[in-house]
Amino acid sequence: MLFIILGLILWTGAHYWKRLAPDHRVKMGDKGKLVVAIASFAAIALMVVGNMNAAEILVWAPPSFFQHINNLLMLVAFFVFGMSATTGRLKGYWRHPMLISVKIWAVAHLLVNGDLASILLFGGLLAWAVGSVILINKAEPNWTRPEPGPASKDILLVVITLVTFTVAAGLHVLLGVNPFG
Repeated sequence: MLFIILGLILWTGAHYWKRLAPDHRVKMGDKGKLVVAIASFAAIALMVVGNMNAAEILVWAPPSFFQHINNLLMLVAFFVFGMSATTGRLKGYWRHPMLISVKIWAVAHLLVNGDLASILLFGGLLAWAVGSVILINKAEPNWTRPEPGPASKDILLVVITLVTFTVAAGLHVLLGVNPFG
């Protein structure tokens, strides 16, 4: 679990750098983006390796029907994440769609994983997303919703959501974790 903790610290530090030390981050320019990208990749690797090798310490046994709630929440998470890139009517509907989607994703996974490593991993990423929203809103309190675009782009968002959800579910199955039971 040490790798999970180190990964969470690295991930959080890389992403909070811009908010907690903005002058230092600005001085780095484009090289700072590279630092964040490398740190993020390393953090993900640490978290994945840590979670794969963590001892199975069961904290609670989720009921089986939570799997259905998880799948529904994951579909919503993919849709909300896509809202950050859409140019349709939903453009800018929420201020932080990517962070909202991470929160939904984390809660969905906390519902179906009762082991300590998963609680640490998904709970840590949930805490990071909550903290990120707080830091962004504090640094940039004023926000104006962008002008929405055509509804046809929202239909495309629904199609892309269904495709990415299907691909993610398929990858889970290939990795030996069937999200459908």
